[in-house]
Amino acid sequence: MLKAIFFDLDDTLLWDEKSIRISLQETCLYAESQSNIKANELFEMVRKVAPQLYAEYDTYHFTKNIGINPFEGLWGTFSDYEPGFKQLKEVVEDYQLRVWSVSLAKLGIIDDALSHQLREQFIKSRLANPFLFDETITVLNELKNHYKLLLITNGAPSLQYTKLQLTPELSRYFQDIVISGSIGAGKPDSIIFEHAIKKAGVRKEEICMVGDNLLTDIKGANAIGIKSIWINHHQKQQADHQPTYEVKRLQDILPVIEYM
Repeated sequence: MLKAIFFDLDDTLLWDEKSIRISLQETCLYAESQSNIKANELFEMVRKVAPQLYAEYDTYHFTKNIGINPFEGLWGTFSDYEPGFKQLKEVVEDYQLRVWSVSLAKLGIIDDALSHQLREQFIKSRLANPFLFDETITVLNELKNHYKLLLITNGAPSLQYTKLQLTPELSRYFQDIVISGSIGAGKPDSIIFEHAIKKAGVRKEEICMVGDNLLTDIKGANAIGIKSIWINHHQKQQADHQPTYEVKRLQDILPVIEYM
């Protein structure tokens, strides 16, 4: 019998992809208003340049292990006390500025002042654009009185808690919040799942992991031996990691969980 549900945060409960997309669009439109540049061209260039530059820093292995993506790097401060974050904090402003300056330069514009403005504008836009999926609160309300709910999310504690502060209606549903940056390893590493299982105080066979990412949520659940529901937003192929169940939207997990 199912007693606990582990939820991923980004693009499972929070619509992080939309937040990033809207924030980039707003920032690129601002750039268009300040210079001879097309917003859509800058948008596509930043999407290409950010991952490339992100991988050049010595912090890349750490961010990959913890699960901090290039677009989180564009607005995070990483003022965390946990091991590994000191070096990231030291380089993140340089990374943020370089993404905008290199993207502009590739489109023929050399403007340091504009690069600084775009860095600040993106951070401002991202803070102003938090989104939940429409069904998030409805689903959590359906489950809260029947199961232990835990949030298990990859990322920097400072950044993930900022996201939760921007959506204050979310945190109250969870018995515990487990963040990879506080543990020292991100999903799919078994360490973070073992920590969450201990927090839940139930057996593995009484747990289900709900998430949108095959390579973190589902792979990790499979490795530790717990059931999983994959929210396949974009109708992707399952590849090498088979979830226990697959659904198209968050709301679709409700009849599946009842059946489990």
